[in-house]
Amino acid sequence: MDQVRQRLSALPDPLPPVPRFVGPVVVGPVGALPGWVTSQGGSGRRAAALVLLYPAADGEATLVLTERPTGELRHSGQISLPGGAEEWGDEFPVGTALREATEEVGLDAAAAGVQTLGLLETVDVRVSGFLLWPVLAIAQRVPRLTPHAREVASILHVPVTHFLPDASIELVEEERDGYRLRYGVYPFDGHRIWGATARILGQLGAVLGKPRASGG
Repeated sequence: MDQVRQRLSALPDPLPPVPRFVGPVVVGPVGALPGWVTSQGGSGRRAAALVLLYPAADGEATLVLTERPTGELRHSGQISLPGGAEEWGDEFPVGTALREATEEVGLDAAAAGVQTLGLLETVDVRVSGFLLWPVLAIAQRVPRLTPHAREVASILHVPVTHFLPDASIELVEEERDGYRLRYGVYPFDGHRIWGATARILGQLGAVLGKPRASGG
């Protein structure tokens, strides 16, 4: 965790690119990509997600992710970062990300000693019409978390090593919305982390694995 803090003390500008295998590739009919595909840019309603790292009991840098309930809710069954849409009165994007984390996983930012560090690249989440701002933060202590009964099926605690440049990425090929697509997923404990979440965490891994300039 100490190495992660040091690496994130000043985010690189520009940020490193997302791993190339994470993004979707059309291998079936050619045309506009279906709605769930993510990419930088575009326009839509503003949302924010909290990319929260904390030191586990063994000192390993660990991320907080959520498993969405299965059913008719948006992003059913997917692995996501705590986050959601901007609301009136939010100090966007940090205020939105922290509020949503409080609502979804019961985060007490003050008790956990949460410090926000900056932003990763904005993601255009087409399926929901949102532009998503990832807010990067570190907690000084292990946060005490409780899942929201309706919005979160379980809370996952994932070591950041699962997203470093040498981490395993599995290629998945399947049909969605009439297109045959190939995209990368990060496997963790029987789960598949893909889409916007994989894009954000893949870039975080690239930041942490980026070689430092000589003399710096």
